[in-house]
Amino acid sequence: MKEILLFGAGKSATSLIQYLIGVATERDWRLIVAETNLPLAESKIGAASCARAVAIDVAQEEQRDALVQQADIVISLLPPALHYQVALSCLKNRRNLLTASYVDDSIRGLAPAIRENGLLFLCEMGLDPGIDHMSALQLIGEIKAGDNQHIVSFHSHTGGLVAPESDDNPWHYKISWNPRNVVLAGSAGARYKADGQIVTRAYPDLWEGGGSIAVPGVGPLAWYPNRDSMPYIDLYGLQEVSSFIRTTLRHPDFCRAWGPIVRAGLTDDRRPLLQGIRTFADWSAALLPLITAENKPLYDFLGFFGSESLPAGATTSADILQYLLETRLAMQPYDKDMIVMQHEIGFIREGERWVERSTLVVKGQDHLNTAMAKTVGLPLGIAARLVLEGRIKLTGLQIPIVPELYGPVLEELAAQGIRFERSVMPALG
Repeated sequence: MKEILLFGAGKSATSLIQYLIGVATERDWRLIVAETNLPLAESKIGAASCARAVAIDVAQEEQRDALVQQADIVISLLPPALHYQVALSCLKNRRNLLTASYVDDSIRGLAPAIRENGLLFLCEMGLDPGIDHMSALQLIGEIKAGDNQHIVSFHSHTGGLVAPESDDNPWHYKISWNPRNVVLAGSAGARYKADGQIVTRAYPDLWEGGGSIAVPGVGPLAWYPNRDSMPYIDLYGLQEVSSFIRTTLRHPDFCRAWGPIVRAGLTDDRRPLLQGIRTFADWSAALLPLITAENKPLYDFLGFFGSESLPAGATTSADILQYLLETRLAMQPYDKDMIVMQHEIGFIREGERWVERSTLVVKGQDHLNTAMAKTVGLPLGIAARLVLEGRIKLTGLQIPIVPELYGPVLEELAAQGIRFERSVMPALG
C-alpha cells in the first residue's frame, strides 16, 4: 500500500486533499496530513477512511523523520521558509518531494545530493509558478513547430482575484491565499526585458507605469512585474525575443492604492514599530502625504486612520497591515474567488506579426473550495499520482518545464476543468 505524506492543510490544501482522497480510495493508498493545527487537518479530511491527520511541529527533526520514513512520496504546502527542513528529511530518508514554491537558494544548494541519491524534488508545481510554466511551454512549442514562424515577444499574466459576483469592496480584492504573502508581494523588486532592453524595477516603483489586459466577462485588469523574469528566457528557450515579462494581475484601483502603502513603509516586516505608535492612525501617518481623492476611500475602508489600539502581538508594520487585510478583506462563506491567467505571445509568420492569446479563468465554489486552492493543489496531486504510478521517471531538482512533466499534468488538469481558451489575431501597430 502506497502512502502519500502531505505537510500543511492551510488555505491552498483543500482541493489537493480532496483529490488525493479520491485517488487513494480508488487505488487503496493512504494519505497522511501533517499539520500544526490538528483540528484544521481533521476538518479537511472529514470521514475519509483512507486518510489520517497527525499533529506535528515541523521544526522537530525526529517527528519529521518518523513520518517521512513511512511515506512513498512527500508533498509540502508549508510556508516556503519551512520547505528546507522537510527537504532535509526527504534526503535523509530517500523520499521524493513536491512543492508549489519557487526554488530558493537553500533548496538549490541540495541539488547535487538530490541527483546523487536518484531522487526527484519537483518544485514550482502549483499555479504561479506551475500552471503558468506548463501552459506557456506547451503553447511556445506549438508556435515554434509551425512553418515559417518565430516568436518575438512573451507576456504572461496571472492573478488571484475576487469573482465579479463577490466583488463588493473598493479594493476589488479578498484574501484567498496566505495573507502574509499578499502583504509582501513584490518585495524582491522585478527585472524583465522590454523592447530589447533589460529593465530593473525597485519594489516601491512596481505599481507605477504597468499595463493592463482585458478579459471577456471579467473586465480590465492592471498588471505589475512579477519578480525576476530574466532566468525564464533561457528556461523557455526564448533567447531571441525582444520582450519577456511575467506579471501579477490586480484591479486597477488596487494598484493605485498599494504603491503608496509600499512607499510609506507600511509593508515592512523587518524593523520593529517605533515607540509611541499605539493606534492605526499613528501607524499610517507616513501615508498622509500620499493620499489622493482616488485612493483615500480604499484606505478608509481598511481602517488605516482609526483611533483604535493596534492588535496585540503586532511588532512590525507588516503585522498591522496583515491584520487589517485579514479582518476587512476576508472571504465570507458565500464568496467566490477567481484565478485569471493569460499568455500573450507575439510571433511573425511569413513576414506578418500575430499575437496568440491563451486565457484561463477559474472560479471557486465558496470560501473553502477556492479557485486558488484548486489551481495550486491539483498540479501537485496529479504529479504525485503520476510519480507513484511510474509515469514520471525524472530525477534531480526539477521544475515543470519538460514535456514528460507538463504533458500528462495539463491533460489531467483539463479533465478537471482547468483548461485554456485560445485565439490568434493580427498584432496591432
